Amino acid sequence: MNLTDYILYALLWLSFGFAHSLLASNLSKRILQPIFGPAYRLVYNLFSALHIGLIMIGGSMWLGDNAVSFNLDRWLDILIMACRWLGVGIMAAALTQYDLGLFGGLTQLRRGSDSTDEDEPLHLSGMHRYVRHPIYLGAYCYLWGGAVNEFGLQTALWGSTYLLIGTWFEERKLIAQYGQSYVDYRIRVPSVIPFRGRAI
Repeated sequence: MNLTDYILYALLWLSFGFAHSLLASNLSKRILQPIFGPAYRLVYNLFSALHIGLIMIGGSMWLGDNAVSFNLDRWLDILIMACRWLGVGIMAAALTQYDLGLFGGLTQLRRGSDSTDEDEPLHLSGMHRYVRHPIYLGAYCYLWGGAVNEFGLQTALWGSTYLLIGTWFEERKLIAQYGQSYVDYRIRVPSVIPFRGRAI
């Protein structure tokens, strides 16, 4: 990969971060929810999945051939692959703690209402006892578990940057949504790395 490849891939990630943050804003919700009605959450999720899929799969097809593979020791290669699978497991386990119909948007279609994931209660059990954002923890493991070549390393760097910024915005949204309950939870439990305390 050359400098142009790095810049173009960074711009693709920037486009995702900008679009995702813009569409998640309250202003966008006020504009788009009347248009899409009960399908708003589903459309939002499908657009986000398509956008990130195009960046990662398209980026791999376009830039992956030019990426230099790292010459890793066998044990390090196994460790990195284990990190990727650990990420998948963490994300899958974390998702079981949510109402996936509400999270994905299918419940809103079935009910014919505009209820959103904001109707979810504050989760303090399961993995949320140890980290506030277990899905992000899994995503970090998955991203860095793919850093076996230049392209994988760039994906891990830009994906992690997006998650860091996204966490900052998400925290403010959760404080506004849950108030003092979330502030107290935030004091006791770390954001992503389970190094101290627990909720219950």
